[in-house]
Amino acid sequence: MNLRSLPSVDAVLATREAATLLESVSRAVLTDAIRTVLDRHRNQILSSGSGEAPSAATVATKAAAWIATELTRDLPAVVNATGVVLHTNLGRAPIAPKAIDSLARAAREPSAVELDLTTGARGQRDAHVARLLADLTGAEAGMAVNNNAAALLLVVDSLASRREVIVSRGELIEIGGAFRLPDVLRRAGAVLREVGTTNRTRVEDYSAVLSRRTGLILRAHPSNYRVEGFTEQPSRTELAALAHEHGIPFVEDLGSGALVDLSTYGAPREPTPAEAIRAGVDVVTFSGDKLLGGPQAGLLVGRGDLIATLQKNPLKRALRVDKLILAALRATLTLYRTSKDLPTELPTLGFLARTEQSLEELAQQAAGLLREALPGEFEIDTIPSESEIGSGAQPTATLPSRAVRVRHDGWEADQVASFFRAASPAVLGRISQGDFLLDLRAVPRAADLVPHRIETIPS
Repeated sequence: MNLRSLPSVDAVLATREAATLLESVSRAVLTDAIRTVLDRHRNQILSSGSGEAPSAATVATKAAAWIATELTRDLPAVVNATGVVLHTNLGRAPIAPKAIDSLARAAREPSAVELDLTTGARGQRDAHVARLLADLTGAEAGMAVNNNAAALLLVVDSLASRREVIVSRGELIEIGGAFRLPDVLRRAGAVLREVGTTNRTRVEDYSAVLSRRTGLILRAHPSNYRVEGFTEQPSRTELAALAHEHGIPFVEDLGSGALVDLSTYGAPREPTPAEAIRAGVDVVTFSGDKLLGGPQAGLLVGRGDLIATLQKNPLKRALRVDKLILAALRATLTLYRTSKDLPTELPTLGFLARTEQSLEELAQQAAGLLREALPGEFEIDTIPSESEIGSGAQPTATLPSRAVRVRHDGWEADQVASFFRAASPAVLGRISQGDFLLDLRAVPRAADLVPHRIETIPS
């Protein structure tokens, strides 16, 4: 078959199928879809040298399918059975139903984002969360930007541009996406001043390099790694006293942002912003979409005068959150103030608080549903598992969990994984010791693990 046997774009547009499509899509969109389908057939002819030419009506039908799958679908939905609660690649924390309702309302209706309803004058968008952040952490003031990297960038640019920032060598962190603390400091116009060693830094190391060039002392919580063994670092109280003695700000980046003591819910303990503020830290930065369980945001709390300085920085406008994030964040923070049972209202805490018994019951239920739904070639059983918090929180700690193990007579584990990924929504597990596992720690319901509308079967 040669390329001339393919129908032209005009011939496809003249079909009855195309005329029906033009009732719901523009001619430009349909033309692009037709060209895409024709290009695929053309490439197939060139690569194989053979094949049957599709009719114009067939091309129009395929163009309709392309439009339906490529131009109208949302972000692909997934079921997180990886065992990582806060999975960065899966969007981290699922937000609370009340936060979703608040976000949807803000999307539907005009909101007083930057309007003071009492005076009628222009207001400050951070006012919607500032008081909540201050109350929850004991700080004088609070504010929000679009993520924690932005929060740190704003702090350094506002308080230490063209000046030195003192950081322990053991805290020069790199997190996902090659985000390195030294690079952020340089981008903000600061000069990095390293002190101590990878495993041991003392307060005397900081005091030895203090000078008129010092802009601030920065402490970075090692949320995504641990240095163990022969280690030492000064306490917050010691560093706060040193910084205040010399009249310079003391800043701490807490990263994962736990607002409450997680050990209350059976998870490993993480430092909280409130503890940092009580110890004398002047500005604390942390994430909204990790252990806090809200939408993506970078949160800052601390001294009122320093937060006011950050608010005046022109960079703040480029880093601000929009009304949807603001609505969801306010609703999430309000839950921390008002809820009598946070794990039932905040999905992240609910997943972390699950007991081994409840996970075992969920796993048994899921295994039964999978046995009913899948062909006999699949072998289903349940096994003990270990899950992680994720997103850099407590990297060496695991939580006891339960998993459904799925095997197939004739398939390797990666083929079973491919089978579940092809479902709608995709079901994502993990491969461990040659087996495909579906960990229940972050799965809301047992029925969520049953794969629906399988698109492809591994060969």
